[in-house]
Amino acid sequence: MVTTEHITVIGDGAWATVCAVMLCENGHRVRMWSPFAEVAADIQARRENAKYLPGVSLPANFEATADDARAFDGATLVLHTTPTQFIRAVWGRLREHCPNHLPICSVSKGIENRTLLRPTQILLDVLGGREGDVCALSGPSIAPEVAARLPATVAVAGENSAMSHRVQSAITRPYFRVYTNTDLIGTELAGATKNVIAIAAGILDGLRAGDNAKAALLTRGLVEITRLGLAMGAKAETFAGLAGMGDLVTTCISPLGRNRTLGEAIGRGMTLAEAQATINGVVEGVATTASVVELAQRADVEMPLTQAAYDVLFNHRSPAETIAGLMARPMKAE
Repeated sequence: MVTTEHITVIGDGAWATVCAVMLCENGHRVRMWSPFAEVAADIQARRENAKYLPGVSLPANFEATADDARAFDGATLVLHTTPTQFIRAVWGRLREHCPNHLPICSVSKGIENRTLLRPTQILLDVLGGREGDVCALSGPSIAPEVAARLPATVAVAGENSAMSHRVQSAITRPYFRVYTNTDLIGTELAGATKNVIAIAAGILDGLRAGDNAKAALLTRGLVEITRLGLAMGAKAETFAGLAGMGDLVTTCISPLGRNRTLGEAIGRGMTLAEAQATINGVVEGVATTASVVELAQRADVEMPLTQAAYDVLFNHRSPAETIAGLMARPMKAE
């Protein structure tokens, strides 16, 4: 029997909305907190998230608010969903209202610029003293597909196995299967770095470079993602699992993925700014690319594909020239 939870969802995007719906379907009471009063009011009035997930009805056991003081009233569990670069500001605002030891599950995917912290590390840095109270949920889960109840499978990872199982129980649906693992580092690193490779995959699509090129990108991309993960203390098997290869494949092939879509626009000749202007929402992989390049330098890990994506995004190098440079690298054993 699933225990009824009172769950606060921090964030108002498509994935926040999908998670809220699934939690409500399981009988939990869900309060979505938005940083914007007008957004919360519109969601509450319409009973749908018209901006990010139109057409998906929100159940009776759902409410939306922008009231910081009410965000955690009666909450037994928190699901954090805001983009990684905004976590520090959001929780700096909410910190005084969040009870000590209230469990928080993060579904954000990225690495914070400058600090190079993962999402749960940012939460711990802002809130302090909650090491056993955080976990992360990640995997191949394009929001519109899950909203349409198409099958999806993800993983929830954390050092506190009881908390991971609690989240697993709370959100699992007949169409949404959740596994658990103990590799929080690997799960979060995989979720962040796959967005960088997805931008590169989109660039290949924009250039019409072909399926052979994309297969090579995913394969060698996974190699360098794993290389970084091992240097950071993650487990190799995580990168062959749902949070690694699973999410990488979905993000690199789905026409709905923001990172791949942005890359495709750049491959077709747009600048980064022009490409970002065409997309509804934050493209996490852009900021993460800069963070991962710096993280790789600190860890002394070779990541040529990530560096190539960085050069296209921030050094204004042409995609075609960048691919030629990768293909001309010195020959070596696989």
